[in-house]
Amino acid sequence: MATTSAPHGSIVSAPSARADLLSYEVLSKIEKEDIEWMASGVEAAFDRFDVVDILLVMRNYDGAELGAIFDAKALKAQAESARHVRRYAVVGAPLWARAMINLFSPVSPVEAKTFDLEEESEARAWVNAS
Repeated sequence: MATTSAPHGSIVSAPSARADLLSYEVLSKIEKEDIEWMASGVEAAFDRFDVVDILLVMRNYDGAELGAIFDAKALKAQAESARHVRRYAVVGAPLWARAMINLFSPVSPVEAKTFDLEEESEARAWVNAS
């Protein structure tokens, strides 16, 4: 089981029962350094595993800096996810993010699903069912 890392600004790596399940929590407003840190972890997992699952819990999401949204490292990891991510569960996403995930999920090779914060246990079960 992975251990929780120290918070990196607004993002923390959360415990996961599987090495190929990346679990992150968003604790506040995402800054560029935070998203780059997370993207580095995702890219490292892509180097170790052909396919991973990702669980993102947005506990206290408070927006994102423009630099975080358009960060090159994060965009690269996002592009590579089509080849490396099997399931992507997002818990507590804002309405606009939920809409984007749900809109593009049917045409994406990544099986993505959104959940309310109260449904975190269901999200964990779903992402672990792969």
